[in-house]
Amino acid sequence: MKRYIIITPEGMTSAPNGNDVENFQVLGIVENVENENEAIIKLMKENDWIIDDEFNPAEFIVYELTASTE
Repeated sequence: MKRYIIITPEGMTSAPNGNDVENFQVLGIVENVENENEAIIKLMKENDWIIDDEFNPAEFIVYELTASTE
């Protein structure tokens, strides 16, 4: 089974000085799935706030996480 991190370019973050900063948001890390599609489905089933806060799954960027060999 594989592990993925899912990010989105949607949204903003507050900097320590209080300014809004446009950046990528980490939506979550999903484990024990076979592929990217399963990862997105599992993330959304386990996190209702993603839809409630109107994040668009079409914007999601998914990266497989692998163990370091160092």
